Amino acid sequence: MEDQSERRRWNKQAGLIICLFAYLVAGMMVWLVYDAISIFHPILVVLILDIIATLVVFLFSVMFNNSSLYDPYWSVAPPIIFLFWIFHEQTLEALTLMQVLILSLVGFWSLRLTLNWITRWRGIKDEDWRYISFRFRYQEQYWIVSLMGIHLFPTIIVFLACLSIYPALVLHEGSMGLMEWIAVGITLIGILYETISDWQLRNYRRDKSNCDFQNAGLWKYSRHPNYFGEVMFWIGLFLFSTGMDKAYWWILPGPLLMILMFYFISIPMIDKRMLRRRTGYRDYLKQTSSMIPLPPKKPVESSFTFEK
Repeated sequence: MEDQSERRRWNKQAGLIICLFAYLVAGMMVWLVYDAISIFHPILVVLILDIIATLVVFLFSVMFNNSSLYDPYWSVAPPIIFLFWIFHEQTLEALTLMQVLILSLVGFWSLRLTLNWITRWRGIKDEDWRYISFRFRYQEQYWIVSLMGIHLFPTIIVFLACLSIYPALVLHEGSMGLMEWIAVGITLIGILYETISDWQLRNYRRDKSNCDFQNAGLWKYSRHPNYFGEVMFWIGLFLFSTGMDKAYWWILPGPLLMILMFYFISIPMIDKRMLRRRTGYRDYLKQTSSMIPLPPKKPVESSFTFEK
């Protein structure tokens, strides 16, 4: 048992080192390419560098046969993107209150989500169950699916979501109004909601005496409260820009696509898996809202284990 525990610990440490090295190489490649494209608009620069970094991480995923090496990219990229946009033509002394608040909120969100992934990931041999199902479904075409669907698609979604904050982050002038303070509140609520739901799920999984799903806490009102918190976070950031010029219509696709991705891809995948694995999940699905927290239709007495 001790040897097994030591082996698991070593696998995790080795995996984290490999993942860190992959991201350092991606960062180095971005740095090497930057001078050649720095003449372009900062939005286009970020898009190009974002794709290049994603491709580097993808090569490491192929090399180590594990697409989960990409998973922390979701939470690592946004703070870097925002910092680049702010300081591309601005000094530290010129930071506005709104920029400081946005960077603080995104930094807290990024740190929490990344640490949560580090805590859950068991190492280079541990791959997300969704990717494993893709392997069985697509077989020889898996790495094409991985490139387009697991790596590039989330990168583009996150880039578009970040793009919706660009006007507020770079073009906003003057003091913060009511809408900006509402945006701060919604973004913070989203972070806290996601944090609490992840904490409740983690505690449930750690309790070995928990044979049945207890339907407690935020999970009583939503089957996926962590996703609701994530969506709230991005909507909150989007609201920072809604007070800007209406010509910035391109801020809308990011949060909209984020919502659609969770509703029509992430949630259905988890629900279908749980329906196959736990017979009691069907009743829970009928009685409980998918993402938006609502009172359950009636008391739930179920006997299944919830998996994220």
